[in-house]
Amino acid sequence: MTVSRIIGVEEHAWTAELRDALLRYGGDDTVNLLSSRPQTDSKLREVGDERLARMDAAGVDMEILSITTPGTQPLAAAEAVPLARDANDFLADAVRRHPDRFAAFATLPTPDPEAAASELERCVRQLGMVGAQLVPLTQDVRYLDHESFRPVFEAASELGVPLYLHPGQPPEAVRRASYSGFDDWTNLNLGTGGWGWHVDAGLAALRLIIAGTFDRHPTLQIVLGRWGELLVPFADRADLLSEDNPTLQRRVIEYLTNNVHVTAGGVLSHRMLTAAVDVLGPDRVMFGDDDPYRGMKGHFGGAGGAREFVETAPLSAADRTKLGHTNAERLLKLSKETP
Repeated sequence: MTVSRIIGVEEHAWTAELRDALLRYGGDDTVNLLSSRPQTDSKLREVGDERLARMDAAGVDMEILSITTPGTQPLAAAEAVPLARDANDFLADAVRRHPDRFAAFATLPTPDPEAAASELERCVRQLGMVGAQLVPLTQDVRYLDHESFRPVFEAASELGVPLYLHPGQPPEAVRRASYSGFDDWTNLNLGTGGWGWHVDAGLAALRLIIAGTFDRHPTLQIVLGRWGELLVPFADRADLLSEDNPTLQRRVIEYLTNNVHVTAGGVLSHRMLTAAVDVLGPDRVMFGDDDPYRGMKGHFGGAGGAREFVETAPLSAADRTKLGHTNAERLLKLSKETP
């Protein structure tokens, strides 16, 4: 069965100015050793013909652009605020030039939470962005459930836009204790894309739940990549946190099934898709290829790989359409047809 449209919901970019600031900061090895490599850096900064050709080859009709991890969140507030604004203007310009191919999530300068909330409002109301992307930590010390970040969640709830929780490096002390002892490359992969990223992102989402974020904002929606960042597959066990909890209004699993959506995030696994659908249902799963990091490759690589993944998914025809585009269109309030 042919799916009429494929939307990738986790697809990344950045600006040269943000790259340089993060390299000066020097505290994020995913920047130092991965994103800033010349070939990857070039692909992240390019949001025109080369990216469109890559999308066409994979069968992706639209990308929801977002600034790659860690955004401006490790930086000092005075630097983070203008860099985030410039990066968002860069994304908005790409959308204006190709409105049928791109939409965008804002990046937010969480070192200044009030400025981050204001920037989200600007990006949604003035630039037409469809939500925002955050990483779990700000300046390596505060998770998103810290009370200082409540203005950001209040703004997202008021604006009716979702927040995408993308992995970032775990805290430095955790990296030293849990993700070291091997060669440098293995340490990096163990602490990031091989395991640590996903533990930390799932933990950040779970902390938002138990901190009462969704009791304060019952309609607020968040998005996790990699089919739920280890939290959704472990939902039945995480639900034990509901027992004798004096503050939560619902069970943990009810927050997951009412306030969380997931994307492939570049992990094109039908087995993991099936598990996510089993927990969340078919209305909360979306495609995403993690462009340009995966480079539209993997088990479903080559010409039409994204489309092949969706069209061969072990779902009903109606649910494959939801995975491919209609769930994203509904959550992000996108046009249902390409102009």
